[in-house]
Amino acid sequence: MENTQEVEEMVDHKMDITIESLKVDLSGIHAGRVSPAMLDTVKVEYYGNPTPVNQVANISTPEPQMLAISPWEKTMIKEVERSLQAANLGFSISNDGNIIRAVTPPFTEERRKDYVKQIKIIGEDSKIAVRNVRREGNDNLKQMEKDKLISQDEEKVAQDHVQKVTDKHTNMVDELVTAKEKELMTF
Repeated sequence: MENTQEVEEMVDHKMDITIESLKVDLSGIHAGRVSPAMLDTVKVEYYGNPTPVNQVANISTPEPQMLAISPWEKTMIKEVERSLQAANLGFSISNDGNIIRAVTPPFTEERRKDYVKQIKIIGEDSKIAVRNVRREGNDNLKQMEKDKLISQDEEKVAQDHVQKVTDKHTNMVDELVTAKEKELMTF
């Protein structure tokens, strides 16, 4: 890093990536209604390569509680079914030889509360990641000051900027977690 602006941009960029990762994690948690996005993290062995299910099959939602997965190659049906079971997403899975049906059990109050706990843990992990990026940025700034690349005043100003970016991203995490919590608890 050559100047404080580079450090601040790196910090902002890494924190944005953390927020995007949080959004993906939260999209995988459903509120009683299934969505094809729930399978985004599921990989299936396809000619020796781990491949996302949505790249080897058509995924639809014929009913609010059911996903229908139709592999493009019928020989993949067992492999897709195995991957869905290994992903342990809480579906009951059945297969008629052409289509795999993944059905979620009814969404009980207890299950919602479990999901809310899970969401809070994911949110806290994201905040930790944001704070780790802040620490990394501040360490870079301290090193730059130690190497006489910047003055103490410049370091202080840059650290204030890094803290503001950290606060902004921490608030974004809180907003995303709160919104997902409301989504889960309203039915």
